[in-house]
Amino acid sequence: MLMEPVTFSELGGIRYLHFGTELIQGAMRLRDPNEIYLEYNQQMMAWLLFLETKPGMRVAQLGLGTGALTKFTHLHCPAVKTTVVEINPAVIIAARSMFFSPDDDRRLQTLQIDAHAFVHDDQFHNQFDALQVDLYDAICDGPSVSSLDFYSGCYELLKSPGILTVNLFSRHKSFDINLSNICEAFHNRVLLFPESHNCNVVAMAFKGPLLQAEWSDVVKRAKLIQAKTGLATASWATGLRHANARQENALCI
Repeated sequence: MLMEPVTFSELGGIRYLHFGTELIQGAMRLRDPNEIYLEYNQQMMAWLLFLETKPGMRVAQLGLGTGALTKFTHLHCPAVKTTVVEINPAVIIAARSMFFSPDDDRRLQTLQIDAHAFVHDDQFHNQFDALQVDLYDAICDGPSVSSLDFYSGCYELLKSPGILTVNLFSRHKSFDINLSNICEAFHNRVLLFPESHNCNVVAMAFKGPLLQAEWSDVVKRAKLIQAKTGLATASWATGLRHANARQENALCI
């Protein structure tokens, strides 16, 4: 399989990852390498709103990019074991050498395999509490894997309860295709964040018992996460409340 070239640029104290084009695949603030710089990347951590980290918890990340999510989880969630799936060896090398992602250890496992094959491998089914999916190629006009078969595999990876977060591109036909397939695979238990400035929309899908919560409690949880980790969560509850139908009074998903 021909792998896309990995290239870099820097501007205004920000280092960017590219796949041989000007399109941005990830970014890091040089003076704060452990910060999750991009807004949509921050929202990929929104499973923290509803799942308490604890020993034995497992998170899978499909698509490594700059390793922003990996670094954050490794630093702020010491009880969690992360499995990263990335098919391109150059991306793995770049994340570690140019973006300071940690090497594998007892809490971090990196698998150089295809994401579609991973979600259909029986040994990984019902193994993960949270799943983060950010799979884009050099064209960057929508996720590179988007079928119902793929998202059904994502559903099988998760324990109950379990949460999927996935990065979608709102201004392309791929958005409706992906959203429809996520909704079918997760039985319409899907929330969307508002579109970020770069046309990314993060979807969050749920597996397991019905989730009900007062928005005031979600706000408190978001504030706690921000206080503990520095993650910019202040707008999360408001964004989710107003971007999703029939969620205005209380969260029920």
